[in-house]
Amino acid sequence: MTNRALIVVDYSNDFVAPNGALTCGEAGQAIEPFIVSRIEEYNNSQDTIFFMMDLHYEDDPFHPESHLFPPHNIEGTLGRELYGRVNDIYQRIQYNDYVHYLDKTRYDSFSGTPLDLMLRERGITELEIVGVCTDICVLHTAVSAYNLNYKLTIPARGVASFDDNGHQWALGHFANSLGAVVEQ
Repeated sequence: MTNRALIVVDYSNDFVAPNGALTCGEAGQAIEPFIVSRIEEYNNSQDTIFFMMDLHYEDDPFHPESHLFPPHNIEGTLGRELYGRVNDIYQRIQYNDYVHYLDKTRYDSFSGTPLDLMLRERGITELEIVGVCTDICVLHTAVSAYNLNYKLTIPARGVASFDDNGHQWALGHFANSLGAVVEQ
C-alpha cells in the first residue's frame, strides 16, 4: 500500500448515460476508458480507491440542489448506479479491502462523510480525482482536499462536465489556485 488514493466522483448513470437525468452526455462517456484504466492500475497495485456517490431522496424540499437541478441520483434508482464499465469493474473489485464506496449528499466528497478520516487512517497524502462534473462535484472535492493539505492530481482526460466553459475554467483553477497536477 502506498500513500495515494483514487477518488472516483459521481460516475453514475444519471450523470453520464445518454438518458441520465443530469447527464454530461458524450463528454462524460468519453472519459470512461481512462477512468477504467486508472481503477485497474490502482486495483492491480492494491492502492486505495474511493467511489464517492451523490445521494438524493425523492421529493426532498430541504436539499439545496432541489432548487438548482432536476431530480437526479435518487436513492434506489438505476440513475444512481455506477455507469457502464466503471460499474462492471466495481462489481468485480468491491470486496477488496482497499476499495470503498461512500454516499455523499453535497457536491464536496468530504462534507458529511468519513472520507478524510479514512484517508488519514491509511496514511494517504496524495489524491487523484476523476469523475464528473469537473466544475461542480470534482471542483468542490478538490478545494476541500487542498484545504486539508492533500497533494492533488486531476487528469484532464478523467473529468468531464455538461458545461465546457466551466470544465475549462475548473482545470485552470485546479492548477493555478490549488497547485494540482493537471495531466493532459
